[in-house]
Amino acid sequence: MEKRVQFDFEIDFTNGGGLQGQDFRLDIDGDDISDKELSKYIVEDMRLLMVGEVRILNKKIINEKHKRKSADENLE
Repeated sequence: MEKRVQFDFEIDFTNGGGLQGQDFRLDIDGDDISDKELSKYIVEDMRLLMVGEVRILNKKIINEKHKRKSADENLE
């Protein structure tokens, strides 16, 4: 079974303001992901700039089919 992570997050921007997400889900490789890796993944995937602190809350790993196509599937 494929794994996904479900979590809440809060992102502060260095130029002011912030972004929040609740019950956000992302596909992961493997059985777990650290908060540091998850924070990096969110920032890079959403192409966010001027990010200050990122807080990961209520994280849990769930068994659920991946939603995003793999790079190999996109080439077809």
